[in-house]
Amino acid sequence: MVNKEATPAKLGDSEKITINLGYVDLGQIDFIVSDGFYANRTDFIRTAIRTQLTTRSEALDQTAARRYLTLGSSYYTRRDLEEIRDAGQMIHIRVLGLASIADDVSPQLALATIASVEVLGAFRAPTAVKAALAPRTA
Repeated sequence: MVNKEATPAKLGDSEKITINLGYVDLGQIDFIVSDGFYANRTDFIRTAIRTQLTTRSEALDQTAARRYLTLGSSYYTRRDLEEIRDAGQMIHIRVLGLASIADDVSPQLALATIASVEVLGAFRAPTAVKAALAPRTA
């Protein structure tokens, strides 16, 4: 099974999320930011999330191991998938982090080589590949 840790994504790449906060929570964040503890709301929220993830890192590691998830990033090139196809195999992509499929991978090649996709985080692939794999994506 091919599993690459390298990814073409830049270190600064991120996913945008939207959250709803109560007025009191938001006011408290604004108060802390105005006192100079954080540069802005985003800085506070990122720090709070990282703190929670660090606090629960052992549980995350155990869950990833139990579910056989790759922790971090996985990147699949056309050549990787062609080798899998030529060997008559299929893979299950299971990642906690970022899973990426190269832009030159066709939907046909993806369907011939990828049995399932389970990503807790972000899944980046060409639009046509994502559409083709949608029925196989958890």
